[in-house]
Amino acid sequence: MRLHSAPKSGNGYKVRLLLGLMDKSVEVIDYNTKGGETHSPEFLRRVNPDGKVPVLELDDGTMLPESGAIMLLLAGETPYLPNDHVQRAQIFRWMFFEQYSLLPNLARPRLWRMWEVEMTEVREVQLAEIFKQGYRALGVMERHLEGHEFFVGGRPTVADVALYAYPRVCDEGGYRLGDYPNVRAWLERIEDLPGYVLPPGQG
Repeated sequence: MRLHSAPKSGNGYKVRLLLGLMDKSVEVIDYNTKGGETHSPEFLRRVNPDGKVPVLELDDGTMLPESGAIMLLLAGETPYLPNDHVQRAQIFRWMFFEQYSLLPNLARPRLWRMWEVEMTEVREVQLAEIFKQGYRALGVMERHLEGHEFFVGGRPTVADVALYAYPRVCDEGGYRLGDYPNVRAWLERIEDLPGYVLPPGQG
């Protein structure tokens, strides 16, 4: 298998983190997303017509986009994706939460800083609302973690991997986790797991 990704892609990092925790490895092909490599005619035709990474290329040539779908496939019937139907539903619930409430608000300030986007008055207004919603999402996590070491079933699952990536690097976008001790402790628990992989550029 091969993973089509980008060096600082948070969604790509989720997949690489899961692979590390599961003691698996794949060939990684990185693209310059800022330079438009994922929108080339060849990429759109052969890899992903949506022009995004990550994409997992299976041994038979099948291309599977979307980090959540990739992680669910890789986790299979391992402890990272338990058989219990209720636990699986809870895992999906947190993965949907991550995509809808967490990622959009934690990722964008980081992306704007990485790409040195000009902060116009309109973007400043947008940023204030993004931070408001981002801290709200972190608050949801904080309250849940008050009585849980991990998000589902008392042990790490795909839900934790999905939720971990952007809070781990949210300081790169200007977030501060001082008021979220349960989130900080959970981040440390993930980092103590065997096979843990650091985010790109950190170490």
